Amino acid sequence: MGRLEEMKMEFRERKRILFFGLPWTFTVYTITEEMLNMKRGFLRTVEDDCYMYKVTDVKMETTLMERLCGVATVICYTGDNTSPTLTLYHIKHAREVKEFILKASEEQRMKRRTLNTLNLNGVVDVDSDALDM
Repeated sequence: MGRLEEMKMEFRERKRILFFGLPWTFTVYTITEEMLNMKRGFLRTVEDDCYMYKVTDVKMETTLMERLCGVATVICYTGDNTSPTLTLYHIKHAREVKEFILKASEEQRMKRRTLNTLNLNGVVDVDSDALDM
């Protein structure tokens, strides 16, 4: 008996124009359990990657026109130096994509045993007992 392979989940979506939500653009988003990839352009292509464990937060925005066309915009806030914000414009199934990114990023952080912290005010809270050592 063979060992069952674990199913890999992947979303592949095109950026859509707001005219009826048609995919007439040259931007393709590929989201796997380990990586988020944005490839855009026709004559000159630009490809941008971000590991899922670097995604710290995800937000979904929907304008009135996007709602009428059945699309939404998903914004990923990352700890990546080259792309601190990755925006997936006008995609279908945006809520499922957002939930998948949140779940996959948390699983990848647990798998890699990484911790994302955020210092909100830049003030270091030092315990006075620690200074007495």
